[in-house]
Amino acid sequence: MPFDSKRKMMSTLHKYQNGYIQFTKGAPDEIIEHCDFAIIDGKKVNLTEKIKEKLIAENKRMANQALRVLGAAYSEHDMIKEPLVEEKLTFIGLCGMIDPIRPEVKAAIEECRSAGITPVMITGDHLDTAVAIARDLGIVKDRSEALTGAQLDEMSDEQLDNSITQYHVYARVQPEHKVRIVKAWKARGAITAMTGDGVNDAPSIKTADIGIGMGITGTDVTKNVADMILADDNFATIVAAVEEGRRIYDNIRKSIQFLLGSNLAEVVGVFIATLMGFTLLKPVHLLFINLITDCFPALALGMEKEEKGIMNRKPRDSKDGIFAGGMGGDIAYQGITIALITLFSYILGHCMEVGYFEMPQGISADGMTMAFLTLNMCEIFHSFNMRSQRGSVLKIGSNNKVLYLSMVGALAILILVTEIPMIAGLFGFTPVSWQEFGIAVLLGWLIIPIVETVKMFQRKASRA
Repeated sequence: MPFDSKRKMMSTLHKYQNGYIQFTKGAPDEIIEHCDFAIIDGKKVNLTEKIKEKLIAENKRMANQALRVLGAAYSEHDMIKEPLVEEKLTFIGLCGMIDPIRPEVKAAIEECRSAGITPVMITGDHLDTAVAIARDLGIVKDRSEALTGAQLDEMSDEQLDNSITQYHVYARVQPEHKVRIVKAWKARGAITAMTGDGVNDAPSIKTADIGIGMGITGTDVTKNVADMILADDNFATIVAAVEEGRRIYDNIRKSIQFLLGSNLAEVVGVFIATLMGFTLLKPVHLLFINLITDCFPALALGMEKEEKGIMNRKPRDSKDGIFAGGMGGDIAYQGITIALITLFSYILGHCMEVGYFEMPQGISADGMTMAFLTLNMCEIFHSFNMRSQRGSVLKIGSNNKVLYLSMVGALAILILVTEIPMIAGLFGFTPVSWQEFGIAVLLGWLIIPIVETVKMFQRKASRA
């Protein structure tokens, strides 16, 4: 009779001398309840209440040491009986097995808590075993945070929904209990991830927002319903995946913010220049900026390393859009700032051409050249601002070599376009002196202290 999660036992029948012997193993408390006799000092005696109490106490002592305890019993038969009867058994003894906690799991649990993730243990083990393991891992502090499947059966769905956050260990549970637990957490607005390996885990894995199947010990049924498969069956790998997911999401936002801020600067700059009656940049100039100066730094930002303290943040709200957390406002002020710097550079270039202050009209080749240089420089320098939405670029610590490479590449192409007469003529640029080039670099660099100053006030406001 194979193991059954409701019976919590299994039995086998063997040919033995002149008859047959049946061996039964399973949860000690269940085995004891089905025994009428016990082997004490090598003799078969009646299983009295006093002996039962001693056995239960020993089971509890072993379970408190984080041992997984099995009970063993037997019965003898003259002939084969089908189905096997798991009654009037003779108790043999208890067997304690240790399933050592992997050394990296405790640190992973602590990292979960700092990241705002609540780890919950759901197991078929004895309650004392589950609590002992959970206490060692830092999942619970005492037994009051644990429930058994039997206690769950006595609770209504409403009671479970209201008290679900009080419990972090569930022992001796059935498959339907796992589904109830997942649904109760979801009812509280939590995003749930469920791990499992057996066929009985499939319903709860399917119910969870993220189902995680075990790649080594997992059954095909579990793997088929899972959203992701854990190749090494290691809990710490799930935590590492959360960290990587946060890094990827951050980098997507950085790239989007950089691209939209840069494009907004171009739109605002061209719009204001048109209202004032002069041409800031030609379409070919904007195309160059979008293909070279915008493209490569944006790709490099996607390869940024995770920021310090990324796993100390609370999880973002699943309803938050991509522009949440003030990103929309950041794009607006950064884009407008770059546009104003570019417009100032255009007017400065035009005045340097005519030799005195004069508001430009129509097309000014010198003004357009200066504006083109400055806008490119602004965006190159601004890509470094985007390495962190709120953190200071001066304190990031890590280096993004790809970003530096993209900056050097964009700068090299920019110099070729403005300094080689034949190419500069195709773009409608005038020769650029080192003085003018230096002014454009300085104006472009201004975006870093401006954004750094705003970030400083934003950090102070968030701490207030």
